[in-house]
Amino acid sequence: RQKIQSAGMPDEADKQARRELERLSHLPTAAAEYGVIRTYLDWLVSLPWATETPDNLEISHARSVLDQDHYGLQDIKERILEFLAVRKLRLERAGELAQPSEDEIRRVREGVILCFVGPPGVGKTSLGRSIARAMGRKFIRISLGGMRDEAEIRGHRRTYIGAMPGRILQAIRRVESHNPVFMLDEVDKLVFDFHGDPASALLEVLDPEQNSEFRDHYLEVAFDLSQVMFITTANSLEPIPAPLRDRMEIIPLAGYTEGEKIAIAQQY
Repeated sequence: RQKIQSAGMPDEADKQARRELERLSHLPTAAAEYGVIRTYLDWLVSLPWATETPDNLEISHARSVLDQDHYGLQDIKERILEFLAVRKLRLERAGELAQPSEDEIRRVREGVILCFVGPPGVGKTSLGRSIARAMGRKFIRISLGGMRDEAEIRGHRRTYIGAMPGRILQAIRRVESHNPVFMLDEVDKLVFDFHGDPASALLEVLDPEQNSEFRDHYLEVAFDLSQVMFITTANSLEPIPAPLRDRMEIIPLAGYTEGEKIAIAQQY
């Protein structure tokens, strides 16, 4: 009961937690459903509903972090700095409004999803790490390679034995912040078969119009993903479905020249 009070959940989740707690209080501990409800409540109270890290949108700081971590890539760095600068401007613009509405606040938070495309080993994942370090946010990554079941994204319903939330919410709980930089690696390696279409499930996660109310099948209550900064990586664009590709800003990373490789070996 104390954990539910201190979790800082929105009204819907709070009501659901109290309802389930009421059911739990009438069950004998030996009942099969006791463990199911207990696990569900553990998940609800351990998610970072109100825990976030303050953003550092100082452009000069971001530039120095990117230069420390990566050699060359000037076009890519400029594009990332533009992205952060626009985010900073929008936040300042919202701050000028005396009483910004919820829609205006959400529009400020939502950003374009960056997609780094290039061959293996050109620094796509480490660029994501650098962005997180520059912004002062926590960093988490999951690999989507070979994922074939949309339940991996959205979780299983609680009626199944051993049901769990999807990997998105598992990662959010692990990182203990609801505004991390979240890297989705290998978005071009999703598998489509009779189990379902994980790429379509990802649309809800990445679409800024929908992800403020992301509903995992296991939790059944809305979790706000609008403050998460999603970055995706891919080796090639062709396998990514068009609706998913339309939501992303593509940033191509080429391989390095011989001279650049020598500089990287010497300095990094």
